[in-house]
Amino acid sequence: MSKVSFNNKNNVFSIALKEKVDHYFTSKNIKPTGNYKIYIKAIILLSLAFSFYTILVFFTPSVGLSLFICALLGGSLAGIGFNVMHDSGHGSFSKRKWVNNTMVYSLNIMGASSYLWKIKHNINHHTYTNVQGMDDDIDIEPWIRTNQNQPKFWYHRFQHVYWALLYTTTYLFWVFYQDFDKYFRLKVANSSIKKFIVREHIIFWATKILYVVAFIILPIFKVGLIDTIIGYSLIAVVTGFIISIVFQLAHVVEGAHFPEVSNDANQIEEEWAVHQIKTTANFSTKSKIVSWFTGGLNFQIEHHLFPKISHIHYPQISKLVKETCEQFNIKYIEFPSVLAAVRSHVSYLKVSGR
Repeated sequence: MSKVSFNNKNNVFSIALKEKVDHYFTSKNIKPTGNYKIYIKAIILLSLAFSFYTILVFFTPSVGLSLFICALLGGSLAGIGFNVMHDSGHGSFSKRKWVNNTMVYSLNIMGASSYLWKIKHNINHHTYTNVQGMDDDIDIEPWIRTNQNQPKFWYHRFQHVYWALLYTTTYLFWVFYQDFDKYFRLKVANSSIKKFIVREHIIFWATKILYVVAFIILPIFKVGLIDTIIGYSLIAVVTGFIISIVFQLAHVVEGAHFPEVSNDANQIEEEWAVHQIKTTANFSTKSKIVSWFTGGLNFQIEHHLFPKISHIHYPQISKLVKETCEQFNIKYIEFPSVLAAVRSHVSYLKVSGR
């Protein structure tokens, strides 16, 4: 598929919104990047993950406590992905470029390629949100049918039943298959990517090997094969499920659009900013706990409109976005809680599968 374009000739909405957001930062005399709040959060999450790992591998407690700590380690890895890696990958963690470039490698520590993630997420997903064939993040085929533009198979009738089980495998699938598939095919979704430079080849293979050594080989030597398999599986299941559900609640819910692209013009008839709002949803924005842990990804609309603004500013930015949406009569999709968003996601999967 060739590149999809947007009809930005009459982009009055994005102009009006940008003026309001720019005024907010200039009037408050604050920078759109992170501040001490995100740094403290990063220290807490990284320290927790390191502590949990050290306890499990070098001071292995009883079986029950070890399993509990494995679950906590899985949750802390997801939290690092949301708060540290994600903002760094977008260049919003710090005003210093070298800090962003360093902290984004937290994803490599988690076993995935930050280089490929930037292409997959920053370029494809953020530009062509919910566009079939362009947005790799909605491509869970063949097991989940996320939209009417994808082929339908008989088992999709049950995807609203098995979705949770499938999401537990996504982290393993990402680390041990998807990265390698993109690396060797040099493709993300239907888009080709440039060949890796030598430095990126070295980083890709070195961090993959170090991850396997740290999370599989060393634990086998310290605690045994069976305990490692059980413990690592639990870590991966928890990490994968949390990451998957946070993303799905932001884009695969009732009300979110999956636009069809004209084969002739290869263009979406809306301006890019409006497209982002129509394909994205917020959830549980009143909960400080959810906002803290998910790195503001429950404010997904604001994140898609302003990905280079740190998530610590989203609660204030959301007021301006809502105000502008009302001004231009654009629907703003928001669910009051995580549970309400999950219900909508399951309901959507049921309809999409049938």
